[in-house]
Amino acid sequence: MQAPRRDGALFSRDARTPDSFWTSLRYFNLYRIAIAALFLGATAVYGGTLNLGSHKLQLFRLVAAGYLFAGIVFHGVVRNLRDRFNLQLSLHVFVDIVAITLLMYASGGIRSGLGVMVLISLTGAALLAPRRLTFLYAALAAIALLLEQSYWVLAFDEPSANFLQPGLLSIGFFATAGITNWLAQRLAANEMLARQRGRELQNQVRVSQLVIEDMQDGVLVLDRDGRVVQHNPQAQRLLGMDALRGANVAQLLPAFAARWREWQADRTRSGGASAELEARGKDLRARLIETGTEEEFSVLFLEDTTRSREQARQLKLAALGRLTANIAHEIRNPLAAITHAAELLAEERREQDRERLTRIIGDNAARLERLVADVMQLNRRDRGAGERVNLNAWLAAFLEEFVVTEAVPRERVEIEAGRDTFVEFDRDHLRQVLWNLLRNALRHARDEPRSVRIALRKYANQVELNIIDNGPGVPSANQGQLFEPFFTTDSKGTGLGLYLARELCAANRAVLEYVDDMPGAHFRIVCREAAP
Repeated sequence: MQAPRRDGALFSRDARTPDSFWTSLRYFNLYRIAIAALFLGATAVYGGTLNLGSHKLQLFRLVAAGYLFAGIVFHGVVRNLRDRFNLQLSLHVFVDIVAITLLMYASGGIRSGLGVMVLISLTGAALLAPRRLTFLYAALAAIALLLEQSYWVLAFDEPSANFLQPGLLSIGFFATAGITNWLAQRLAANEMLARQRGRELQNQVRVSQLVIEDMQDGVLVLDRDGRVVQHNPQAQRLLGMDALRGANVAQLLPAFAARWREWQADRTRSGGASAELEARGKDLRARLIETGTEEEFSVLFLEDTTRSREQARQLKLAALGRLTANIAHEIRNPLAAITHAAELLAEERREQDRERLTRIIGDNAARLERLVADVMQLNRRDRGAGERVNLNAWLAAFLEEFVVTEAVPRERVEIEAGRDTFVEFDRDHLRQVLWNLLRNALRHARDEPRSVRIALRKYANQVELNIIDNGPGVPSANQGQLFEPFFTTDSKGTGLGLYLARELCAANRAVLEYVDDMPGAHFRIVCREAAP
Protein backbone atom coordinates (compact mmCIF):
# COMPACT_ATOMS: atom_id res chain seq x y z
CA MET A 1 0.00 0.00 0.00
CA GLN A 2 1.11 3.54 -0.62
CA ALA A 3 2.52 5.41 2.33
CA PRO A 4 0.26 8.21 3.58
CA ARG A 5 1.27 11.66 2.33
CA ARG A 6 0.69 15.03 3.88
CA ASP A 7 -1.96 17.34 2.41
CA GLY A 8 0.61 19.64 0.83
CA ALA A 9 2.10 16.73 -1.12
CA LEU A 10 -1.13 15.36 -2.60
CA PHE A 11 -0.84 17.47 -5.77
CA SER A 12 2.95 17.51 -6.07
CA ARG A 13 5.01 15.67 -8.66
CA ASP A 14 5.17 11.93 -8.09
CA ALA A 15 7.29 9.92 -10.50
CA ARG A 16 6.21 6.67 -8.79
CA THR A 17 2.70 6.75 -10.27
CA PRO A 18 2.28 3.43 -12.15
CA ASP A 19 1.65 3.49 -15.87
CA SER A 20 -1.52 1.48 -15.27
CA PHE A 21 -2.99 4.48 -13.39
CA TRP A 22 -2.44 6.78 -16.39
CA THR A 23 -3.95 4.17 -18.69
CA SER A 24 -7.02 3.86 -16.45
CA LEU A 25 -7.39 7.67 -16.37
CA ARG A 26 -7.24 7.79 -20.17
CA TYR A 27 -9.93 5.10 -20.58
CA PHE A 28 -12.14 6.80 -18.00
CA ASN A 29 -11.82 10.04 -19.95
CA LEU A 30 -12.90 8.21 -23.13
CA TYR A 31 -16.02 7.17 -21.21
CA ARG A 32 -16.57 10.87 -20.35
CA ILE A 33 -16.29 11.85 -24.02
CA ALA A 34 -18.73 9.10 -25.04
CA ILE A 35 -21.34 10.16 -22.44
CA ALA A 36 -21.08 13.85 -23.39
CA ALA A 37 -21.38 13.02 -27.08
CA LEU A 38 -24.38 10.77 -26.36
CA PHE A 39 -26.17 13.50 -24.42
CA LEU A 40 -25.46 16.11 -27.10
CA GLY A 41 -26.51 13.83 -29.94
CA ALA A 42 -29.71 12.72 -28.17
CA THR A 43 -30.90 16.28 -27.63
CA ALA A 44 -29.96 17.25 -31.17
CA VAL A 45 -32.05 14.41 -32.64
CA TYR A 46 -34.94 14.02 -30.20
CA GLY A 47 -35.00 17.41 -28.50
CA GLY A 48 -36.48 17.27 -25.01
CA THR A 49 -38.68 14.23 -25.58
CA LEU A 50 -36.31 11.91 -23.72
CA ASN A 51 -36.55 14.03 -20.56
CA LEU A 52 -32.98 15.23 -21.21
CA GLY A 53 -33.05 19.01 -20.97
CA SER A 54 -36.76 19.03 -20.20
CA HIS A 55 -36.39 22.07 -17.96
CA LYS A 56 -33.88 24.10 -20.01
CA LEU A 57 -32.94 22.45 -23.29
CA GLN A 58 -30.50 25.12 -24.46
CA LEU A 59 -28.61 25.00 -21.14
CA PHE A 60 -28.45 21.22 -21.40
CA ARG A 61 -27.00 21.39 -24.93
CA LEU A 62 -24.52 24.06 -23.93
CA VAL A 63 -23.32 22.09 -20.87
CA ALA A 64 -23.10 18.84 -22.89
CA ALA A 65 -21.02 20.60 -25.55
CA GLY A 66 -18.73 22.08 -22.90
CA TYR A 67 -18.47 18.67 -21.22
CA LEU A 68 -17.48 17.11 -24.56
CA PHE A 69 -14.89 19.82 -25.20
CA ALA A 70 -13.40 19.35 -21.70
CA GLY A 71 -13.14 15.60 -22.30
CA ILE A 72 -11.27 16.18 -25.56
CA VAL A 73 -8.87 18.61 -23.87
CA PHE A 74 -8.29 16.18 -20.99
CA HIS A 75 -7.55 13.41 -23.47
CA GLY A 76 -4.80 15.44 -25.10
CA VAL A 77 -3.32 16.43 -21.75
CA VAL A 78 -3.28 12.84 -20.43
CA ARG A 79 -1.56 11.59 -23.59
CA ASN A 80 1.14 14.26 -23.66
CA LEU A 81 1.64 15.38 -20.06
CA ARG A 82 2.10 12.59 -17.55
CA ASP A 83 2.72 14.68 -14.47
CA ARG A 84 0.83 15.52 -11.26
CA PHE A 85 -1.56 12.62 -11.49
CA ASN A 86 -3.66 13.59 -8.47
CA LEU A 87 -4.11 17.14 -9.79
CA GLN A 88 -5.30 15.95 -13.19
CA LEU A 89 -7.61 13.38 -11.63
CA SER A 90 -9.09 16.02 -9.31
CA LEU A 91 -9.77 18.35 -12.28
CA HIS A 92 -11.53 15.51 -14.11
CA VAL A 93 -13.75 14.70 -11.13
CA PHE A 94 -14.50 18.37 -10.47
CA VAL A 95 -15.62 18.85 -14.10
CA ASP A 96 -17.77 15.70 -13.81
CA ILE A 97 -19.50 16.95 -10.67
CA VAL A 98 -20.17 20.43 -12.10
CA ALA A 99 -21.28 19.19 -15.52
CA ILE A 100 -23.56 16.41 -14.23
CA THR A 101 -25.10 18.73 -11.64
CA LEU A 102 -25.91 21.34 -14.33
CA LEU A 103 -27.25 18.63 -16.68
CA MET A 104 -29.42 17.34 -13.86
CA TYR A 105 -30.74 20.87 -13.18
CA ALA A 106 -31.50 21.40 -16.88
CA SER A 107 -33.39 18.08 -16.95
CA GLY A 108 -35.70 18.79 -14.01
CA GLY A 109 -33.54 18.19 -10.92
CA ILE A 110 -33.21 15.01 -8.89
CA ARG A 111 -36.24 13.48 -10.65
CA SER A 112 -34.25 13.18 -13.90
CA GLY A 113 -32.12 10.35 -12.43
CA LEU A 114 -28.88 11.83 -13.74
CA GLY A 115 -27.52 12.02 -10.18
CA VAL A 116 -26.55 8.36 -10.51
CA MET A 117 -23.98 9.41 -13.13
CA VAL A 118 -22.00 11.04 -10.32
CA LEU A 119 -21.67 7.63 -8.64
CA ILE A 120 -19.91 6.28 -11.73
CA SER A 121 -17.45 9.16 -11.70
CA LEU A 122 -16.76 8.75 -7.97
CA THR A 123 -16.27 5.00 -8.36
CA GLY A 124 -13.71 5.48 -11.12
CA ALA A 125 -11.86 8.12 -9.13
CA ALA A 126 -11.86 5.99 -5.96
CA LEU A 127 -9.98 3.26 -7.83
CA LEU A 128 -7.04 5.61 -8.46
CA ALA A 129 -7.03 8.37 -5.84
CA PRO A 130 -5.69 8.37 -2.27
CA ARG A 131 -8.28 7.87 0.46
CA ARG A 132 -8.44 11.51 1.54
CA LEU A 133 -9.03 12.74 -2.01
CA THR A 134 -11.70 10.10 -2.48
CA PHE A 135 -13.74 11.41 0.44
CA LEU A 136 -13.12 14.98 -0.76
CA TYR A 137 -14.69 14.09 -4.12
CA ALA A 138 -17.66 12.46 -2.35
CA ALA A 139 -18.11 15.58 -0.18
CA LEU A 140 -18.04 17.92 -3.21
CA ALA A 141 -20.56 15.73 -5.04
CA ALA A 142 -22.88 15.66 -2.02
CA ILE A 143 -22.65 19.44 -1.58
CA ALA A 144 -23.40 20.02 -5.29
CA LEU A 145 -26.38 17.65 -5.16
CA LEU A 146 -27.83 19.25 -2.01
CA LEU A 147 -27.30 22.78 -3.36
CA GLU A 148 -29.08 21.84 -6.58
CA GLN A 149 -32.02 20.43 -4.62
CA SER A 150 -32.09 23.46 -2.34
CA TYR A 151 -32.29 25.75 -5.37
CA TRP A 152 -35.31 23.82 -6.65
CA VAL A 153 -37.05 24.08 -3.30
CA LEU A 154 -36.31 27.78 -2.86
CA ALA A 155 -36.78 28.92 -6.47
CA PHE A 156 -39.81 26.92 -7.45
CA ASP A 157 -41.31 26.19 -4.01
CA GLU A 158 -42.50 22.77 -5.01
CA PRO A 159 -44.56 21.13 -2.23
CA SER A 160 -43.47 17.66 -3.32
CA ALA A 161 -39.73 18.46 -3.19
CA ASN A 162 -37.82 17.03 -0.23
CA PHE A 163 -34.27 16.10 0.72
CA LEU A 164 -34.78 12.37 1.34
CA GLN A 165 -33.68 11.18 -2.08
CA PRO A 166 -30.72 13.62 -2.35
CA GLY A 167 -29.69 12.70 1.20
CA LEU A 168 -29.74 8.97 0.48
CA LEU A 169 -27.82 9.54 -2.75
CA SER A 170 -25.23 11.64 -0.89
CA ILE A 171 -24.78 8.85 1.66
CA GLY A 172 -24.33 6.52 -1.29
CA PHE A 173 -21.56 8.79 -2.59
CA PHE A 174 -19.54 8.35 0.61
CA ALA A 175 -20.26 4.64 0.96
CA THR A 176 -19.41 3.86 -2.65
CA ALA A 177 -16.26 5.97 -2.63
CA GLY A 178 -15.02 4.53 0.68
CA ILE A 179 -15.66 0.87 -0.12
CA THR A 180 -14.28 1.15 -3.66
CA ASN A 181 -11.12 2.90 -2.44
CA TRP A 182 -10.58 0.29 0.30
CA LEU A 183 -10.96 -2.55 -2.18
CA ALA A 184 -8.65 -0.79 -4.63
CA GLN A 185 -5.95 -0.35 -2.01
CA ARG A 186 -6.25 -4.01 -1.01
CA LEU A 187 -5.96 -4.97 -4.65
CA ALA A 188 -2.94 -2.70 -5.14
CA ALA A 189 -1.24 -4.14 -2.04
CA ASN A 190 -1.88 -7.70 -3.24
CA GLU A 191 -0.60 -6.79 -6.69
CA MET A 192 2.55 -5.28 -5.21
CA LEU A 193 3.07 -8.36 -3.04
CA ALA A 194 2.49 -10.65 -6.03
CA ARG A 195 5.05 -8.72 -8.08
CA GLN A 196 7.57 -8.87 -5.24
CA ARG A 197 7.01 -12.61 -4.77
CA GLY A 198 7.27 -13.04 -8.52
CA ARG A 199 10.62 -11.24 -8.61
CA GLU A 200 11.87 -13.29 -5.64
CA LEU A 201 10.72 -16.51 -7.28
CA GLN A 202 12.33 -15.50 -10.57
CA ASN A 203 15.61 -14.73 -8.78
CA GLN A 204 15.47 -18.00 -6.86
CA VAL A 205 14.77 -19.98 -10.01
CA ARG A 206 17.63 -18.25 -11.79
CA VAL A 207 20.08 -18.88 -8.95
CA SER A 208 18.97 -22.52 -8.67
CA GLN A 209 19.36 -22.94 -12.41
CA LEU A 210 22.88 -21.54 -12.33
CA VAL A 211 23.83 -23.77 -9.40
CA ILE A 212 22.41 -26.89 -11.04
CA GLU A 213 24.07 -26.13 -14.36
CA ASP A 214 27.45 -25.53 -12.73
CA MET A 215 27.40 -28.37 -10.19
CA GLN A 216 29.72 -31.34 -10.64
CA ASP A 217 26.95 -33.94 -10.25
CA GLY A 218 24.60 -34.81 -13.06
CA VAL A 219 20.92 -34.11 -12.35
CA LEU A 220 18.01 -35.85 -14.09
CA VAL A 221 14.36 -35.02 -13.31
CA LEU A 222 12.22 -38.09 -14.02
CA ASP A 223 8.45 -38.46 -14.33
CA ARG A 224 6.46 -41.37 -12.92
CA ASP A 225 7.30 -43.49 -15.98
CA GLY A 226 11.03 -42.90 -15.69
CA ARG A 227 11.34 -40.49 -18.62
CA VAL A 228 13.72 -37.54 -18.41
CA VAL A 229 11.85 -34.24 -18.02
CA GLN A 230 14.80 -31.96 -17.25
CA HIS A 231 18.55 -32.34 -16.92
CA ASN A 232 21.70 -30.29 -16.50
CA PRO A 233 24.74 -30.18 -18.83
CA GLN A 234 26.82 -32.34 -16.49
CA ALA A 235 24.36 -35.22 -16.92
CA GLN A 236 24.92 -35.04 -20.68
CA ARG A 237 28.68 -35.14 -20.20
CA LEU A 238 28.55 -38.08 -17.78
CA LEU A 239 26.23 -40.12 -19.99
CA GLY A 240 27.89 -39.05 -23.25
CA MET A 241 24.63 -38.10 -24.94
CA ASP A 242 23.43 -34.86 -26.52
CA ALA A 243 19.67 -35.48 -26.26
CA LEU A 244 18.37 -36.73 -22.91
CA ARG A 245 14.90 -35.19 -22.71
CA GLY A 246 12.26 -37.88 -23.17
CA ALA A 247 14.70 -40.78 -22.82
CA ASN A 248 13.89 -43.57 -20.38
CA VAL A 249 16.15 -44.13 -17.38
CA ALA A 250 16.15 -47.89 -18.02
CA GLN A 251 17.70 -47.26 -21.43
CA LEU A 252 20.17 -44.66 -20.18
CA LEU A 253 21.30 -46.69 -17.16
CA PRO A 254 20.44 -50.40 -17.65
CA ALA A 255 22.28 -51.31 -14.44
CA PHE A 256 19.94 -49.01 -12.49
CA ALA A 257 16.71 -50.31 -14.06
CA ALA A 258 16.10 -52.97 -11.39
CA ARG A 259 16.53 -50.47 -8.56
CA TRP A 260 14.20 -48.06 -10.33
CA ARG A 261 11.44 -50.67 -10.67
CA GLU A 262 11.89 -51.74 -7.06
CA TRP A 263 11.62 -48.16 -5.87
CA GLN A 264 8.59 -47.46 -8.07
CA ALA A 265 6.81 -50.47 -6.58
CA ASP A 266 6.76 -48.98 -3.09
CA ARG A 267 8.01 -45.39 -2.77
CA THR A 268 6.75 -44.92 0.77
CA ARG A 269 8.67 -47.92 2.05
CA SER A 270 12.01 -47.42 0.37
CA GLY A 271 12.02 -43.59 0.35
CA GLY A 272 14.76 -43.53 -2.30
CA ALA A 273 17.28 -45.64 -4.13
CA SER A 274 21.02 -45.61 -4.68
CA ALA A 275 23.46 -47.80 -6.54
CA GLU A 276 27.04 -48.01 -7.72
CA LEU A 277 27.17 -48.65 -11.47
CA GLU A 278 29.26 -48.24 -14.59
CA ALA A 279 28.13 -46.29 -17.63
CA ARG A 280 30.05 -45.09 -20.69
CA GLY A 281 33.31 -46.26 -19.12
CA LYS A 282 32.77 -44.24 -15.92
CA ASP A 283 32.10 -45.38 -12.38
CA LEU A 284 28.94 -43.62 -11.24
CA ARG A 285 26.99 -43.40 -8.01
CA ALA A 286 23.26 -42.98 -8.70
CA ARG A 287 21.06 -41.54 -5.97
CA LEU A 288 17.29 -41.16 -6.42
CA ILE A 289 15.16 -38.77 -4.34
CA GLU A 290 11.37 -38.25 -4.28
CA THR A 291 10.27 -34.62 -4.79
CA GLY A 292 6.83 -35.00 -3.18
CA THR A 293 5.02 -33.24 -6.06
CA GLU A 294 1.60 -34.17 -7.42
CA GLU A 295 3.20 -35.09 -10.74
CA GLU A 296 5.32 -37.69 -8.85
CA PHE A 297 8.57 -36.31 -10.19
CA SER A 298 11.81 -37.72 -8.84
CA VAL A 299 15.39 -36.45 -9.05
CA LEU A 300 18.31 -38.71 -9.97
CA PHE A 301 21.78 -37.49 -8.99
CA LEU A 302 24.75 -38.95 -10.84
CA GLU A 303 28.19 -38.62 -9.25
CA ASP A 304 31.38 -39.51 -11.05
CA THR A 305 33.11 -41.61 -8.40
CA THR A 306 36.15 -42.13 -10.64
CA ARG A 307 37.25 -38.56 -10.09
CA SER A 308 36.29 -38.53 -6.41
CA ARG A 309 38.27 -41.72 -5.84
CA GLU A 310 41.25 -40.19 -7.59
CA GLN A 311 40.96 -37.11 -5.42
CA ALA A 312 40.67 -39.29 -2.31
CA ARG A 313 43.75 -41.21 -3.39
CA GLN A 314 45.69 -37.97 -3.83
CA LEU A 315 44.58 -36.78 -0.42
CA LYS A 316 45.61 -40.10 1.14
CA LEU A 317 49.01 -39.88 -0.50
CA ALA A 318 49.47 -36.33 0.76
CA ALA A 319 48.37 -37.36 4.26
CA LEU A 320 50.68 -40.36 4.11
CA GLY A 321 53.57 -38.08 3.22
CA ARG A 322 52.89 -35.82 6.17
CA LEU A 323 52.41 -38.83 8.47
CA THR A 324 55.69 -40.39 7.30
CA ALA A 325 57.56 -37.15 7.96
CA ASN A 326 56.05 -36.92 11.44
CA ILE A 327 56.88 -40.56 12.18
CA ALA A 328 60.48 -39.99 11.12
CA HIS A 329 60.65 -36.94 13.38
CA GLU A 330 59.15 -38.85 16.31
CA ILE A 331 61.52 -41.82 15.85
CA ARG A 332 64.60 -39.62 15.70
CA ASN A 333 64.46 -38.50 19.35
CA PRO A 334 64.17 -41.95 20.99
CA LEU A 335 66.76 -43.39 18.61
CA ALA A 336 69.17 -40.58 19.52
CA ALA A 337 68.54 -41.27 23.19
CA ILE A 338 69.12 -45.01 22.74
CA THR A 339 72.34 -44.45 20.76
CA HIS A 340 73.71 -41.98 23.28
CA ALA A 341 72.83 -44.24 26.22
CA ALA A 342 74.44 -47.24 24.49
CA GLU A 343 77.66 -45.30 23.96
CA LEU A 344 77.77 -44.25 27.61
CA LEU A 345 76.87 -47.77 28.70
CA ALA A 346 79.98 -49.15 26.98
CA GLU A 347 82.18 -46.75 28.95
CA GLU A 348 80.38 -46.88 32.28
CA ARG A 349 81.73 -49.20 34.99
CA ARG A 350 79.49 -48.37 37.98
CA GLU A 351 76.49 -50.65 38.43
CA GLN A 352 74.03 -47.85 39.35
CA ASP A 353 74.81 -45.82 36.25
CA ARG A 354 74.59 -48.92 34.07
CA GLU A 355 71.09 -49.59 35.44
CA ARG A 356 70.03 -45.99 34.75
CA LEU A 357 71.30 -46.12 31.17
CA THR A 358 69.68 -49.50 30.63
CA ARG A 359 66.39 -48.09 31.89
CA ILE A 360 66.68 -45.16 29.45
CA ILE A 361 67.22 -47.59 26.58
CA GLY A 362 64.24 -49.69 27.67
CA ASP A 363 61.89 -46.69 28.03
CA ASN A 364 62.75 -45.32 24.60
CA ALA A 365 62.47 -48.75 23.03
CA ALA A 366 59.00 -49.09 24.59
CA ARG A 367 58.11 -45.69 23.20
CA LEU A 368 59.14 -46.83 19.74
CA GLU A 369 57.09 -49.98 20.21
CA ARG A 370 54.00 -47.95 21.10
CA LEU A 371 54.56 -45.72 18.08
CA VAL A 372 54.86 -48.69 15.73
CA ALA A 373 51.78 -50.32 17.27
CA ASP A 374 49.71 -47.16 16.79
CA VAL A 375 50.84 -46.83 13.19
CA MET A 376 49.93 -50.47 12.54
CA GLN A 377 46.49 -49.89 14.06
CA LEU A 378 46.08 -46.88 11.80
CA ASN A 379 46.97 -49.02 8.79
CA ARG A 380 44.31 -51.58 9.73
CA ARG A 381 41.48 -49.08 10.19
CA ASP A 382 39.88 -49.89 6.83
CA ARG A 383 39.89 -53.63 7.40
CA GLY A 384 37.19 -53.66 10.01
CA ALA A 385 33.92 -55.52 9.61
CA GLY A 386 30.89 -53.73 10.99
CA GLU A 387 28.46 -55.81 12.99
CA ARG A 388 25.39 -55.29 15.15
CA VAL A 389 26.56 -54.57 18.70
CA ASN A 390 24.38 -54.36 21.81
CA LEU A 391 26.07 -51.41 23.52
CA ASN A 392 24.52 -52.05 26.95
CA ALA A 393 25.90 -55.59 27.22
CA TRP A 394 29.13 -54.75 25.44
CA LEU A 395 29.92 -51.79 27.72
CA ALA A 396 29.49 -53.91 30.86
CA ALA A 397 31.89 -56.60 29.60
CA PHE A 398 34.35 -54.02 28.30
CA LEU A 399 34.47 -52.14 31.59
CA GLU A 400 35.19 -55.32 33.56
CA GLU A 401 38.16 -56.06 31.29
CA PHE A 402 39.36 -52.47 31.41
CA VAL A 403 39.45 -52.06 35.20
CA VAL A 404 41.33 -55.36 35.60
CA THR A 405 43.90 -54.59 32.90
CA GLU A 406 44.49 -50.96 33.90
CA ALA A 407 44.25 -51.69 37.67
CA VAL A 408 41.58 -49.02 38.17
CA PRO A 409 38.93 -49.12 40.95
CA ARG A 410 35.59 -50.06 39.43
CA GLU A 411 33.72 -47.34 41.33
CA ARG A 412 35.61 -44.60 39.50
CA VAL A 413 33.66 -45.32 36.30
CA GLU A 414 29.88 -45.07 36.06
CA ILE A 415 27.73 -46.24 33.15
CA GLU A 416 24.49 -44.37 32.37
CA ALA A 417 22.40 -46.46 29.97
CA GLY A 418 18.71 -47.09 29.49
CA ARG A 419 17.09 -49.72 27.32
CA ASP A 420 19.12 -51.90 24.97
CA THR A 421 20.71 -49.91 22.17
CA PHE A 422 22.26 -51.45 19.06
CA VAL A 423 24.85 -49.86 16.78
CA GLU A 424 26.71 -51.05 13.69
CA PHE A 425 30.41 -50.99 14.59
CA ASP A 426 33.52 -53.15 14.37
CA ARG A 427 34.02 -54.61 17.86
CA ASP A 428 37.83 -54.33 17.79
CA HIS A 429 37.64 -50.74 16.56
CA LEU A 430 35.09 -49.82 19.21
CA ARG A 431 37.26 -51.41 21.91
CA GLN A 432 40.34 -49.49 20.72
CA VAL A 433 38.49 -46.15 20.60
CA LEU A 434 36.80 -46.48 23.98
CA TRP A 435 39.94 -47.84 25.66
CA ASN A 436 41.91 -44.80 24.52
CA LEU A 437 39.22 -42.30 25.56
CA LEU A 438 38.60 -43.94 28.93
CA ARG A 439 42.31 -44.15 29.76
CA ASN A 440 42.75 -40.44 28.96
CA ALA A 441 39.69 -39.53 31.04
CA LEU A 442 40.93 -41.46 34.09
CA ARG A 443 44.38 -39.91 33.81
CA HIS A 444 42.96 -36.36 34.01
CA ALA A 445 39.95 -36.95 36.30
CA ARG A 446 40.02 -36.55 40.07
CA ASP A 447 40.75 -39.69 42.10
CA GLU A 448 37.28 -40.22 43.52
CA PRO A 449 34.22 -42.43 42.87
CA ARG A 450 32.24 -41.76 39.70
CA SER A 451 34.85 -39.34 38.39
CA VAL A 452 34.27 -40.67 34.85
CA ARG A 453 30.85 -41.25 33.29
CA ILE A 454 29.96 -43.23 30.20
CA ALA A 455 26.55 -41.88 29.12
CA LEU A 456 24.57 -43.66 26.41
CA ARG A 457 21.80 -41.65 24.70
CA LYS A 458 19.67 -42.17 21.61
CA TYR A 459 18.08 -39.50 19.40
CA ALA A 460 15.98 -40.50 16.38
CA ASN A 461 18.21 -42.91 14.40
CA GLN A 462 21.48 -41.84 16.03
CA VAL A 463 23.24 -43.09 19.14
CA GLU A 464 25.55 -40.95 21.29
CA LEU A 465 28.29 -42.48 23.42
CA ASN A 466 29.60 -39.81 25.81
CA ILE A 467 32.79 -40.10 27.90
CA ILE A 468 32.80 -37.35 30.54
CA ASP A 469 35.29 -36.71 33.35
CA ASN A 470 35.41 -34.20 36.20
CA GLY A 471 38.96 -33.07 35.52
CA PRO A 472 40.18 -29.65 34.39
CA GLY A 473 39.07 -30.21 30.78
CA VAL A 474 40.93 -29.27 27.61
CA PRO A 475 42.15 -25.66 27.36
CA SER A 476 40.55 -23.65 24.57
CA ALA A 477 43.93 -23.11 22.93
CA ASN A 478 44.44 -26.89 22.55
CA GLN A 479 40.94 -27.91 21.43
CA GLY A 480 41.65 -27.22 17.77
CA GLN A 481 44.68 -29.55 17.82
CA LEU A 482 43.19 -32.45 19.79
CA PHE A 483 42.79 -34.78 16.82
CA GLU A 484 45.96 -33.82 14.98
CA PRO A 485 48.59 -36.59 14.73
CA PHE A 486 51.49 -36.40 17.19
CA PHE A 487 49.89 -33.68 19.29
CA THR A 488 50.15 -34.63 22.97
CA THR A 489 50.57 -33.04 26.38
CA ASP A 490 51.88 -36.28 27.89
CA SER A 491 55.64 -36.69 27.76
CA LYS A 492 55.26 -40.46 27.43
CA GLY A 493 52.49 -40.39 24.82
CA THR A 494 52.84 -40.80 21.07
CA GLY A 495 50.18 -38.25 20.13
CA LEU A 496 48.39 -40.76 17.88
CA GLY A 497 45.70 -41.95 20.29
CA LEU A 498 42.93 -39.43 19.56
CA TYR A 499 43.90 -39.22 15.90
CA LEU A 500 43.63 -43.00 15.60
CA ALA A 501 40.33 -43.02 17.53
CA ARG A 502 38.80 -40.49 15.16
CA GLU A 503 40.01 -42.40 12.09
CA LEU A 504 38.55 -45.65 13.42
CA CYS A 505 35.23 -43.92 14.05
CA ALA A 506 35.23 -42.51 10.52
CA ALA A 507 35.92 -46.01 9.15
CA ASN A 508 32.68 -47.11 10.86
CA ARG A 509 30.73 -44.07 9.62
CA ALA A 510 30.73 -42.53 13.08
CA VAL A 511 31.92 -39.13 14.33
CA LEU A 512 34.21 -38.49 17.30
CA GLU A 513 34.13 -34.92 18.59
CA TYR A 514 35.05 -32.89 21.61
CA VAL A 515 32.18 -30.99 23.26
CA ASP A 516 33.10 -27.93 25.29
CA ASP A 517 29.94 -27.74 27.41
CA MET A 518 31.10 -28.47 30.97
CA PRO A 519 34.10 -27.94 33.31
CA GLY A 520 35.59 -31.38 32.60
CA ALA A 521 36.45 -33.06 29.31
CA HIS A 522 33.56 -34.37 27.22
CA PHE A 523 34.17 -36.60 24.18
CA ARG A 524 31.18 -37.76 22.16
CA ILE A 525 30.88 -40.56 19.59
CA VAL A 526 27.86 -40.19 17.29
CA CYS A 527 27.03 -43.33 15.31
CA ARG A 528 24.08 -44.81 13.49
CA GLU A 529 21.59 -47.07 15.20
CA ALA A 530 21.69 -50.58 13.79
CA ALA A 531 18.58 -51.78 12.00
CA PRO A 532 16.72 -54.60 13.79
